[in-house]
Formats: sequence, C-alpha cells, structure tokens
Amino acid sequence: MRRNTSRVQPGLSLAAIAASIVTATLVAAPAPPGSSQATADTISRFLESGRPALTAYRAVRHLEASSRGGKMKGQLDAQTTLLPDGTFSFEVLKESGSNLVRQRVLHAALLEEQNNHNNAKLGESDFTRENYNFLVEEASADSDLVRIGLAPRRKSQLLIDGAAFVRRDDADLVRIQGVLSKRPSFWTRKVEITRHYARIEGVRVPIEVRLDADVLLVGDSAFDMTYEYMAINGRQITTN
Repeated sequence: MRRNTSRVQPGLSLAAIAASIVTATLVAAPAPPGSSQATADTISRFLESGRPALTAYRAVRHLEASSRGGKMKGQLDAQTTLLPDGTFSFEVLKESGSNLVRQRVLHAALLEEQNNHNNAKLGESDFTRENYNFLVEEASADSDLVRIGLAPRRKSQLLIDGAAFVRRDDADLVRIQGVLSKRPSFWTRKVEITRHYARIEGVRVPIEVRLDADVLLVGDSAFDMTYEYMAINGRQITTN
C-alpha cells in the first residue's frame, strides 16, 4: 500500500479536472442589486447552505476511469483523510486494470487534489459571486428541486457552465452538472461533469463525481469517483 501526505491550508487532465471539482465549495455573499426578492432569497439560501462546513473526514473512495471508448480501464480504492489542521493524505488500498489509466488518471487525481490545496487554488473553483452569475429557473410544479443556472464570469478550466439543482424547501444542494467553461486542452473537445451530494451527520458532502470527455485520437473517456465516509468532522459514521 502507498501513502501520500501533504500539508494544506485550512478550510487539467481528467485527473486535474476531477480534483478541482471535488474541492469546490459554496461561499455566501450579498444578493446582486436588481434581483427579485424571491430570486435573491433562493440564491442566498443556496450560497449559505454549505453550513456547517466540512473540515475533517475519513472516507474510502472508489475511483474508476476508462478511455478509448472503454477499451482501457482501471480502478482504485483509497482511504482519504483530511485532518482539522489541514493535512490531507491518501493510502491506496487496492488497484487493478490498465497501469496507464491508474497512474495518469486515478493516482493523478488524488495527487492533484493535494496540489490544489497546497497552491491555494480552492477559491478559483468555488461557487461564489466572484466566479459565477446565478439565475433561478423555476422547475415544474411537481418537482422537489429548483434549477439554478451557473454562468461563469470568465473562461476557466475550473468553472462549470451548467446548473445547480437544489431542494425547493431549503435550497440545499443536491446535484451540479454542466460542461467546463474552457476546454482543458486542444485535444479535449468537451468535458461533461456531474456531482452528487448528500447530508451525513448534518454535513453536506460530495458522494459521487462523474466526468465524461471527448478526447481527440482517444475517443470517449470517463472518470467516476464515489465516497464511503467513516468519519465527518470528528464524528464516527455508523452504518446498519
């Protein structure tokens, strides 16, 4: 088993993209002038819904990736840990499949996540008014979710052009999906992203991140990462 540790401050290949999307957070801010009261309230509740913040956890992640239309595949299980003092580490528990996929995508995704912390890149992908314009788009009457459009304020490989889906009653985030506002390279024509969330021990955490990319000369490529939490903010998670 391999172990990596890195000091991080509190708080793109497919691997780099996945890492940046994993670490993006919500930051509350005043509503922009000219918004209707209902729209302003929904957006404000959405931006404030990240409380309490996720400051520490232990989780086993399962990572899978494929390229060349599924002909090359790899998978990996790793225990990941974030301590309250900002130390992030991961330990590979098992892995199989293509060595190229495992090293260049799966291992690289975890290493890039460390790098994002170390180089203070977290704020570049956060869902803030500095990074995005938000547009509330009313869902159908029988839907439990409201769609909030995400319009990046600049072209960036770390920002998503798409939508956040939040619960109608409390504007808590359930899912984000869209495409990167800037192509990560000439070779990558399109990257579609979906990220799912859940509340565990009262804290909202990511539970799955999915990327689908169209890469020249390689074809369809995919990355999927799921989480099984063992502890969140110092509290052990009990499973039945």
